[in-house]
Amino acid sequence: MHNSIFSESMEINLLAFGVHPDDVELGCAGVLLNEKNAGKTTGIIDLTQGELGTRGTALTRKNEAADAAQILQTDVRENLELADGFFENNEHSQRKIISVIRKYKPEIIFCNAPEDRHPDHGRSAALVNDGAFLAGLMKIETTYQGEQQQAWRPKYIFNYIQDRYLKPDFVVDITSVFEKKIASVKAYKTQFYNPEEIGPQTYISSPEFLDGVIARAAMFGKMIGVKYAEGFLSKKIIGISSLDALVRIST
Repeated sequence: MHNSIFSESMEINLLAFGVHPDDVELGCAGVLLNEKNAGKTTGIIDLTQGELGTRGTALTRKNEAADAAQILQTDVRENLELADGFFENNEHSQRKIISVIRKYKPEIIFCNAPEDRHPDHGRSAALVNDGAFLAGLMKIETTYQGEQQQAWRPKYIFNYIQDRYLKPDFVVDITSVFEKKIASVKAYKTQFYNPEEIGPQTYISSPEFLDGVIARAAMFGKMIGVKYAEGFLSKKIIGISSLDALVRIST
């Protein structure tokens, strides 16, 4: 069973996967907001409920994820309810990824970094990458609401950079939507710095952690001459159809 905040079968231009609720907000919320403002459809798929998190519960994370989705104006958000900390990149998990990709037919997928401080992040990246490839194989059969799904493979898979520093292959200007991105992160009141929240302190609940998120966005922004940006990795070479797509970097 999938835990769905709001979900219908529809084609989604950009589908962002995060192993824990809040990963997408930290990694690529700015790009989702940019593309939503440009008229694209966007969605988030959380692989787990974040039930092993020191602070909060699966229920509070679900409610926080719904609040964040409202801020980001995503068209869909689902939770695949894999086991936090213990999910594996195996057939069971891959079939869940295959089915949700075929359900929404995204052109572009975002997912966790291939290596990071949290071991779930890299394992999630490999799972989504493998599932996206397998989703394009016609002989793998999956169904949704009793009907057979058609094979589908996204054009691109991009890894967002979340905690450990990784040199990006490209960065995207998110200056105009940065405040909303931070608001979506702060929607996770049990997880990040919140003076009103009583509980054990963790790596991500300190004010310094959020300061680091802002500083990284500023660093990526400086690389292209803007205030804030998000960085991404890509196994594929990125092509552009026009030089007008290049950001004007002041010299």
